Order: sequence, then C-alpha cells, then structure tokens
Amino acid sequence: MLAPVVERAINDDRSAIEAGDRILLIAEDDPHFAQILLDLARDRGFKGLVAQRADRALALAREYQPTAVTLDLRLPDADGWTILDRLKHDPATRHIPVHIISVEENWQRGLRLGAIDFLTKPATKESLSDALTTLHEFIDRPIKRLLVVEDDATAQQSIVELIGDGDVQTTTVRTGEEALEALQTGQYDCMVLDLGLPDMTGFQLITRVKSEIGLRKLPTIVYTGKQLTKREEAELGRLAESVVIKDARSPERLLDETALFLHRVTANLPEGKRRMLEALHRTDPTLTGRTVLIVDDDVRNIFALTTFLERSEMKVVYAESGREGITRLQEMPEVDVVLRDVMMPEMDCYETIRAIRDMSKFKHLPIIAVTAKAMKGDREKCIEAGASDYIAKPVDMDQLLSLLRVWLYR
Repeated sequence: MLAPVVERAINDDRSAIEAGDRILLIAEDDPHFAQILLDLARDRGFKGLVAQRADRALALAREYQPTAVTLDLRLPDADGWTILDRLKHDPATRHIPVHIISVEENWQRGLRLGAIDFLTKPATKESLSDALTTLHEFIDRPIKRLLVVEDDATAQQSIVELIGDGDVQTTTVRTGEEALEALQTGQYDCMVLDLGLPDMTGFQLITRVKSEIGLRKLPTIVYTGKQLTKREEAELGRLAESVVIKDARSPERLLDETALFLHRVTANLPEGKRRMLEALHRTDPTLTGRTVLIVDDDVRNIFALTTFLERSEMKVVYAESGREGITRLQEMPEVDVVLRDVMMPEMDCYETIRAIRDMSKFKHLPIIAVTAKAMKGDREKCIEAGASDYIAKPVDMDQLLSLLRVWLYR
C-alpha cells in the first residue's frame, strides 16, 4: 500500500509577484528539493511558485503564466507526462520552456514532447544551478535561431517564408558539412533537415551532430518527401525529435513542430499562421484511428464520451458490464485503450482490471479507470489493481485527451 501524501506548505513568492517579474513554477512534491530549487531560482532573479501536486501546477500555470517551469515526472496525483502534454497542447502555455528534473531517464521523450532540457535525479546543487542557467539564457534570447539544411533553393525559400521572422532568425545551408560548420560556430535552438543532401545522408548528419559535436539535445525535425522503409522509420525514431513527410498538410505540421521546439508564442504569430495551427490541432495524429473500449453501465456517459472521442477521429466500442468488456477485448484484440468506470454492479472495476491483466496479450494494454469521486487514495487503489491511470468525474475532456495521448504514445 502506498503511503499517503503529506504536503508541507512552502513559503513561495505568489503574494509578492508583480507585473514584469520573471516567474519560475516549480512542480515538485519533495518539499526539501523544492526549497532548494526555490532558493536557487531567487538567486537567479526569478520569483518562485511551488506546486506539490499536478492539479495545482496546471492551475498555477494558467493563473500566473510563468516564465519557465521545472517539472518532476513523479507527482502524487498524476503522471508528470500528462502535465507536460497539457502545457504543450494549450496555446496559452505552449511557449513556456519546461525543464524536466526527475528520477526517470527518458530524456529523449521529454525533448520530443517539447521540454527544453532534462536533468536526472539525484541532482547536485551545481547541476540544478546549471539547469536554471539554461532556462535563464534561453529566456534572455528573445530571437530564437533555426538552422535549415536543404539543398533545393526553392524548398529553402518556402521554409523561410513559412516560419516567418521577428522572433525567429533562420539560417539556410545546402550541405551536411556546411551544417556542421554552422553548428560548431553558432548557437541554434532547432534544426530542420532534408534526408537527401549532396555530400552525406540526413542520417549521417544527425549522427555526427549528436556524437561528434555533442549536440544530442538539439531538437531535430526531418522534413522529407522520401518514402521511408520500416527500418528508416525506426532509425529516425531513435535519432530525431520529429519526422514530417511532405504532403498536402506538411507545411502546417512543420510550422507547428518548429513553433513547439522554438517555444514561440502562438498569439504573436500572424493571423494566417494562427489559423493554420488551429485547423491542424482539430485532429490529433496520436489519437486518429485508434480504438477505445468504454466499459460503463450508464448509457448517458457512454454517449457523451463516444461523441467527444469520435470528434478526435477515434473508433469507439462499448460494453455495459465488466464481463461484457472482457468478452469485447477477446473478440477485438485491436483495442488500443480501455476506459473503465469504477462504480459498476456485478464485477467491480478492480476485479475486471485484474482479469484483463491475467491475460498475457493485455499485460501492457492502457487501462484508464473513471471514478465518480476523486477520493484520497483512489489513484493508488486503481494502479495497485493494474490500471494505468485514473480520471475523476465529471470528466475533464482536455485531461482525458492528455491521458490518452500519454498512454498511447507509450
């Protein structure tokens, strides 16, 4: 049984914040560690906000619009990946640089989802100080730098016009060697490259950038018209933060990906580009075409969830009891995720989840428990029974989409 979370109040700066202050939001449940970060932040000229729970972190981010965030991925009430996902899917907070500081070591996933950097605990005061220096230096540079590696002059010009200027300075080069020279002599925040370069492949260039130059955390977007083999897709999944295949929607996707990694303020973009991003975000490639099984005995809940999820182009099937849900899974092994209501008669939620986990092919199937009340210890009970995560009613649909993205990404 997990120990109950005991929060200790930390005297942060929320009562002293004024317009123009630099604010660091510290999402961290260890009060001792949070205090160290708060003290270091104050030394760097930040005013600090401390949130020991995920829900408080999101509320403070919306209310105070912090200049930067440090994020622990192991908060007591939610997986920290969902906080990062929600911050990066909200146009009002998407631009805020997030530095992950956590015992988890999946740094590439963090960068891929839009974090600016990743530090693994246990961390020394020196490494924490360096992390805050990284944030400070990034904030101090209002103009971000993008490197475009593309040998076709027309394609180069199209990308420059798409990205625009003002808050971004774009440098273009034609070859891999020119790119390596530019990266060794200048500081860049993101790189876009085509795979077909005259002197080396894009694969070779990325490998040399990450190993020879040591820029393993430079966000890299592959923008290519090449039809990729399964092997090439897997290799790029390891090397690059994003891959955009050139097609009818690719300019919007490229604009979106560069905006994420350059931490651009969406509201400051020209109206036409804002509209492009709004249209793109009406669908989500992580969710499109995925199958969700809803297990709930209330047809009103089933209807509401089905209507909402189908807008995200998900396929929805449902069952009105635990036993029927298990039968559905056995009949439909293509189900990608299960939403299971906790309060149901006959076979209860925990019994259903355990029965699903006992079947080897569903050991790693994402199961999200849906509970009527957010009672203390509910999340722990659900996870001990085998659920991947849980969400309380009334269901916050943005939170639900975030949970689905996080678990389907895995």
